[in-house]
Order: sequence, then structure tokens, then C-alpha cells
Amino acid sequence: MSNITAVPATQAPVTRSLEELNYLFDNLSQNIDNFYQLTFGIMILLLTMGFAFIEAGAVRSKNTHNILLKNYLDGFVSGISYWCIGYAFAYGEGNRFIGWHGFASAYVEDKLMSNFFYQLMFASTSCTIVSGALAERCDFIAYLIYSFFLTAFVYPLCSRWGWSHYGVFYQGLDIEIENGQTVHIKYEDFGGSGIVHLVGGTTAFFGALILGPRIGRFHKETGTCIPIRGHSVPLAALGAFVLVFGFLAFNAASQGHLSHPGDGDAINMAVFNTIISASMGAFTSLFAHKIGLFGHHWSMLSVINGAFVGMVAICGGCNSMKPWGAVIVGFVGALIMNIIEVTLQKWQIDDPLNAVGVHFGGGSWGALSVAFVKYPTGILMAWDKRSGYMLAWQLAGICSYFIWTAGMMTLLYLTLRYFGLFRVPPEIEMKGLDIPKHGEPAYPLEAYGHGYYEKVLAVLENGQLAQTEQGFESGVFVKDEGPYEHPEVKVMGIHKIHSVPSMIELDSINKFKAVKNPEDIERIKRSISSASLPSVAPPSPTSPIVKKSSGNKWGPARILAEEGYTNKAMDYSEGNGKSDNIERTAL
Repeated sequence: MSNITAVPATQAPVTRSLEELNYLFDNLSQNIDNFYQLTFGIMILLLTMGFAFIEAGAVRSKNTHNILLKNYLDGFVSGISYWCIGYAFAYGEGNRFIGWHGFASAYVEDKLMSNFFYQLMFASTSCTIVSGALAERCDFIAYLIYSFFLTAFVYPLCSRWGWSHYGVFYQGLDIEIENGQTVHIKYEDFGGSGIVHLVGGTTAFFGALILGPRIGRFHKETGTCIPIRGHSVPLAALGAFVLVFGFLAFNAASQGHLSHPGDGDAINMAVFNTIISASMGAFTSLFAHKIGLFGHHWSMLSVINGAFVGMVAICGGCNSMKPWGAVIVGFVGALIMNIIEVTLQKWQIDDPLNAVGVHFGGGSWGALSVAFVKYPTGILMAWDKRSGYMLAWQLAGICSYFIWTAGMMTLLYLTLRYFGLFRVPPEIEMKGLDIPKHGEPAYPLEAYGHGYYEKVLAVLENGQLAQTEQGFESGVFVKDEGPYEHPEVKVMGIHKIHSVPSMIELDSINKFKAVKNPEDIERIKRSISSASLPSVAPPSPTSPIVKKSSGNKWGPARILAEEGYTNKAMDYSEGNGKSDNIERTAL
């Protein structure tokens, strides 16, 4: 009898054909690439959160809700516009300039949806850049319109030219160089210095130019740039920490796949060069502000923008340069950013976040830097015909993106301004956008404790606010509308005049430097000090926050008139015997 025992079915050897193993391997590679794109795409959302915190900290408290809402909506506006239109223009079948296949993700394969989501996050980033430059005076409906237009049409075509396999700059040219050797030259922008940041920075620049500066930003008579401080440096610093994390994911994701040979090396260099460039940008800006080039202090905000521009600039070639190249990119980027900031102030273009300096300046330099520090074919390593063609091709891409974006967005901005949709009225700007536009202040009065005790007592007694400084004029009761209601909302419904600046700050050294006549100096001093003082008339007995101003020589209407605004509800003539009801609030 044989001693051989049967092997149980569960232990039977499994044999697979080579064709089946190849199939399984291809699917595994596809799944790895999908997981890679989805994971890093989700992490890029933290970039948006960093933008939101920085912008919120850099604006005044009366506009915090407005700026946070816009940043929160960036991804959702882009989600609709890019899904419906943008992706088809960018990556759909078509010619070298525009696609026309795949609108609303029709006929897009399931395995490509991870790339769809990943590209959507990049589109959202280009949109987020703009809101900071237009902060504190751009109407909300204008934000919705320009964000949709940018992410549905303007940005997608730029990404097609540089990133799509159909794109004119991506395809490049075969060029013959020395000894009959032919090389392929194309536009290179690994993480979007030009395609994302230059496009966003250009949009921000022309928006700020056409929108005009915030009221009180530039003194009319001396030309002095008056600092308008943001309300929270800690909030901006928190955003800066989050932003670094988001940018590392932003550049790590730009490889697009993880299963190909060399992908790991490229991702390693992209992440490491990003932090090196950010470090150099931060220190360059820090010391430039300390030694007197752009200031005289150790400035936290200068460090934030310096690191920021370093990360923007390195996007273009972070996968193809050595760390010493990243040092050069960060150093030059920080200098360009600060120079642009000073230049815009001289041109009286108001950019509260210096988005133009960071994204336009950093993005342009980042795309151009690839031709200089790409290893080993950049100009600094190989001064030859090939590197010259590379520089020319990078310049062609930068100029094309700038001209296209400037033309389309300027046309849109001028149309919005023509129909009165671009900028809020001056009264609302001075009041702040949070309460008039959204009815939800970021920092309710009760959050500070002021008025909370009186409000509780009044509600317990009769459901109405007590006759304090919270919403009464001449004994008129105004109903409390809900938990987000703010006393200023009630006052706004009563007064024709909403607010005046309580203070105008000028630098003690610079404010008179352009004035030579002593009489002019004294007149400016009187105008500044008078505009900063409350009206001299006693308050109304029924509304303590309402002041009576006789003659209104330096009242709100006079200040608005000097800024070029008129309002029939305000009489700014001197000595006319009329009086206006004025609610005072901080500028």
C-alpha cells in the first residue's frame, strides 16, 4: 500500500499565467497611483486653510467673516466650474490650445477621476490667490463671478498649454544643436510656478489695479502710504504653519504618479527642495527687513511672506535641481517679492496680502529659474545652445500666460465695474463687510462681554434690547432677530450715514517729507487731528452712540469727498448750519 497522502484542496499549489500576473500588476500600479493622487489632493486642501488663516489675520476684524467665507467657497466654486467646463478645456480631446471633450465629466473613465480631483485642487489654488489682493472692498457677487470665470476658462487653458499631452508648450520642439545633435525642448513647470501662481498673481494685480485702494490707504495730499494693520498676527502665523504643510503636499503631488521608475527620487527632491527654498526665502526677507532694505525690525509677517514666496518659486523645478539651486531660487524670490511690494505702494496699488509680490513675482521667477538651475542642463551648469533654447521656451510660456490672463480678467473686471458690481459702496467699506453683507460678525459684541449682561436682562424682561447703546434711535424699538444679530445691524437700518474713521495714522517721519510750505504742514496737521476727534456735540439722550455734528467741518462726508466719493445724505459744506447723525466706528 502506498504511503503517499493526498494534499488537501486548500493547500493545493496556485498557478497563474503570465498574462494574469501582468494584469494584476497593472491594476496594482493603477491603484497605487490613484491612492497617491487622492491622498495628496486631500492634503492640498490644507493649503486652502492656510490661505484662509493668513488672509483673515491680515484684514481688519470687521472683514474677517467675509474673507473666511470666500476662502471656504473657493473649492466649492471651483468644484462646479471645473467639473462642468474647466477640465474639458484643460485635458479633453481637442487641439493644442483648447479641449472640447468631457464636459461635466462625461465619458471620463473612472480610473481617471483621481486625476480629475487632483487637478481640481490646483484650480482651486489659483482662485484662492486672488481674494487676498482684493480684500476689504470687493463685492461678494464679484468674487463669485470672477472665481467661476477664472477656474472655468482662464486657468484651464493655461494648464492645457503647459501640462496636457495635447498642449502647445508641453509638446515643445525638436531643435538641432551642435554637431547635428537634436534635442527636445519644451516648457517645464513641475508644480505650477507659472501655470498656477503666475496666473493667480496676474489676476490679483489687475483686480487690485482696477478695483482701487481701500479708503484711507494712501494720503491724498502727501502721497504717504498709510499702514492698515491686520487684526491678528497669531491667526496669520497659524496659517503660515499650515501653509508649509500644504505646500509640501502640493509639490509632492505634482509628480502625478508613484508606480513609475524614478518617481520616488523625484518626489524626494521635490519635497526637500521646497523646504530649502522656503527656509532661504524666510531668512532673506527677515534680514532684509532688519538691516534697512525694507524696514528696521525683526518682522514676523516678512518671514511668512518670505517663506511663502520661496515655496511658490520652487514649484517650477523642485524635482530637477540640487538643493543649492533651491537656495538661489528662494533668495532671489524673496528679494523680488519685497521689491514688488514697495513698487506697488509707490504706484498706489493696494494689495493687503502682497499676493502680487508672492505669486506674480515668485511665480514668474520660479518658471524662469528652471532654465538657470535645472541639473545638469541649466545655464549655470551648461552655458550652451540647449540651455539658451530652454530659457527662450520658458519665457514664451511666461509671456503667454501673462498676456492671456491679463486680457481676459481685465475685460471681466471692467465689465463688473461698469455695471457697479465690482466694489462695495464707501459707506459699507468703512462699516466693514461682515455685518452689511453677511449679517454674521466674526467677533460678536457679546463675545467680548460688552452688552451681554444688559441683553440678557432685557430679553428676560420683555424680549427686547434695553435702551442702551444697542439699536435704539429716538425711542424706536428694533427687534432682536436672532443669535447672530449684532447691535450695529439695527443701527444701520436707521441711519443714513453708517460710519466714519475714528483715527488716521501717518508715519511721523514720512507724512510731511513732500511738503515744503509751513502753512501746508499746519493745515495737514489740523485736518488729521480733526478727523480723528469725535464730534463736539453732546450725544442724543436716547441713543448714546449717535453723535450730533454741527457744520460737520471735518465729518465723514468731508473725508469721503476727499477720497472722491459723494453721498447726498451727507452735507460736507462748511458752516451750513445743518447737522448729520453719525455713528462712529474704527476705520
